[in-house]
Amino acid sequence: MTAAAPSKSGLHSTRNACWALLVLGFLALFAVQRQIDRETDVYAKINEVLYVRSGTTLRSLCLGNEGLLADIYWTRAVQYFGRGLMEGTGERRFELLAPLLRITTDLDPQLIIAYRFGAIFLMARRPVGAGDPQGALQLIRRGIVANPDYWRLWQDLGFVYYWELHDYKSASKMFAIGSQQPGADFWMKALAGTVAAKGGDLETSRFLWSEIYRHAETDAVRKTAEYHLASLKARVDLDKLNDLLEIYRRKTGHDAHSIYDLTSSGLLSGLPKDPSGIPYVIGPDGHAALGEGSSVDLRMVQ
Repeated sequence: MTAAAPSKSGLHSTRNACWALLVLGFLALFAVQRQIDRETDVYAKINEVLYVRSGTTLRSLCLGNEGLLADIYWTRAVQYFGRGLMEGTGERRFELLAPLLRITTDLDPQLIIAYRFGAIFLMARRPVGAGDPQGALQLIRRGIVANPDYWRLWQDLGFVYYWELHDYKSASKMFAIGSQQPGADFWMKALAGTVAAKGGDLETSRFLWSEIYRHAETDAVRKTAEYHLASLKARVDLDKLNDLLEIYRRKTGHDAHSIYDLTSSGLLSGLPKDPSGIPYVIGPDGHAALGEGSSVDLRMVQ
């Protein structure tokens, strides 16, 4: 005797029951995780764990909700990075950042923001980033494969080569390729020539970070750009002060003992301060330097 086929209403009821169980399961896990976070401050610990590290596996389990799950993982990546950034510790290594970004882009290969700003998080030097420029290059290249018509990913490749690897030949090449993509801004071609001719000059670096700041879509990206722009401004200020110290030395026949010597001699009209509001000083070597308590990190422009 052949068993009767289940009715359409029966299948519908079964499916609803499965969804209800799934939702209840997620809610239960969420509640447990929140309690664990409160008791162990899990985000502040290095030994955090990703229980599922494969976006491909998650795609097969999410029942067609890849986009939603990708947004969740991207949000988690931003929160993970932002939490480490706000802690302000040089010991933060951001081990989970690359896996979180990989899962996010596996789930949604067209989530452009995850490639672009995820690469900034990866490439930026510690303590304001993961210090992983090769990981940033890998992420952007995957983005180009998935989104071949999006020219700004070529721009981002050039950024990584330019800032963190100081490979100006490759950076120029990436900018040149990007300039040939549909819709590319006119300055990409000019930038390719400038980088090829001047290498890592400060004005070019300031232009690139200003572009990132203007287009930042998250507070973490904006804060990273602010750190770099502050460092670049301080570097320019210090170079100008050193030029003035040399002029003072030639005019007086001796070294200046403090910045006040420059103001009293008329070479400066006031006491210059760095972007964090701390006055510049003259270091033991006789060159201009950051004052005690400055939050500017000149390693950002080395």
